[in-house]
Amino acid sequence: MIPRTTEDNLTPHDLRALVAIDLGAESCRVSLLRWLPEGPEIRLVYRFANEAVPTNGELHWQMSRILTELHSGLRLCAELAPEGIRSIAVDGWAVDYVKLDDNGNAVGEPFSYRDTRTLSAETAMHERISATQMREITGIQISRINTAYQLFADKLAAPELACKHWLNLPEYVLFRLGGRPVSELTNATHTQMVGLDGEWSPEIFEALELEIRCAPSIVPPGTDIGHLRGELAELPAFADTRLIAPCCHDTASAIAAIPDAGKDWAYISSGTWSLVGTLLDAPVNTPESSEANYTNLAGADGRTCFHRNVNGLWLLRQCMEDWTKAGATFTIAELVHAAGQVPTPHHLIDVDDPDLLLQGGMADRINAQLARRHLAQYSTAHEDAPHLASLIFHSLAARYADVLKHIEHMTSKHFEHLYIVGGGSQNALLTRLTSEATGLPIRGTETESSTLGNFAVQLATLERPEASSELTTSLWAKRLRSASRVV
Repeated sequence: MIPRTTEDNLTPHDLRALVAIDLGAESCRVSLLRWLPEGPEIRLVYRFANEAVPTNGELHWQMSRILTELHSGLRLCAELAPEGIRSIAVDGWAVDYVKLDDNGNAVGEPFSYRDTRTLSAETAMHERISATQMREITGIQISRINTAYQLFADKLAAPELACKHWLNLPEYVLFRLGGRPVSELTNATHTQMVGLDGEWSPEIFEALELEIRCAPSIVPPGTDIGHLRGELAELPAFADTRLIAPCCHDTASAIAAIPDAGKDWAYISSGTWSLVGTLLDAPVNTPESSEANYTNLAGADGRTCFHRNVNGLWLLRQCMEDWTKAGATFTIAELVHAAGQVPTPHHLIDVDDPDLLLQGGMADRINAQLARRHLAQYSTAHEDAPHLASLIFHSLAARYADVLKHIEHMTSKHFEHLYIVGGGSQNALLTRLTSEATGLPIRGTETESSTLGNFAVQLATLERPEASSELTTSLWAKRLRSASRVV
């Protein structure tokens, strides 16, 4: 049976279920896509909290716990899908990684990109290769959280681990499930070690004295990397389940969920970070884009996500942590509503101040910036939280508008509308302020966009041998937008 290409009733030739795993810095999700008689259904099967944990002055992810939780979620999927599960794919945040020994076992728990070890490593690294050189080679935004900086910091701290193999986190999960070790291109580009040709850069590896042989093979989005193996494979539902590397970087996965084949639109992937940009047919690596620190992230279907990382809801969530400790009982939804009732702030903050990327004491960090600029500071008491939240939202919206104007200039595009994807798309106040600041109508917000994009890439991959090339990721994403949701 060849899938029908009408958008409203597009159906795969194999009606077994699909599983999408989305690793988030605050929560991880396991979702199930089933093809029921009435149409596709996406069910959030399992969700668990996640956070980096301070350990002996370092900040680490509890990867062993994450794997245990994911196995629980996959077992639930097997119970809910008697028709069997066709494939599993994993996306998540980029840059962090697991070191492996010669037997493929993890060497300790992975560092969080917010660990401060890269602060000192950054200067030493650029004595070997300048930021300008790295940008010219990779086309990627310079940031000390990128994998290259972290690997170099590891080398400085523990030279004996410098030659260890490593995998970024989504690919590591796929590896533990039975897949071959790979680096999917959207994740690989975010390491700051891939050239514009899509291959590891020998120049960068040599400059940093890192072993290029320890880097995994790069594969394009939608690569089949093997069968599920181990205890889970003994369950009837997982008897013949493939493992797919989708757009392993969750931002690229979220953008793959946008069902628009046109070129007159921009996107904001809104969550802990805000990724503000547009899709292009080729990277933009001009002196202007380099100086302004824009990035060229590989995307689905051979396209380039050209955007800038802007701070995001990290600002509010960090403030919320402090307010909760001080006795606040309001939810984020209640705070967003209250922030819409207070006067517009007289001044805005620089949301990309490096000090605001660090963990802890966010309200004090914001006030410190205001003090440096000789501006009035805000009360940090939780009773006055709506005023500080309003400041954050207005500042983010203004920054989004500035970035989009700059992108229009660099790409000669004229945007007609804007898509907001990710958890921040449900923030009605921020969405309204963004529309007002940019002058653009907002289309098609989607909360679990990374999951939807994950499924769309799986379908485009699995159906490719059976169908025409017209069945792109975008077309599958459009079909899945109509799926019923169960949470």
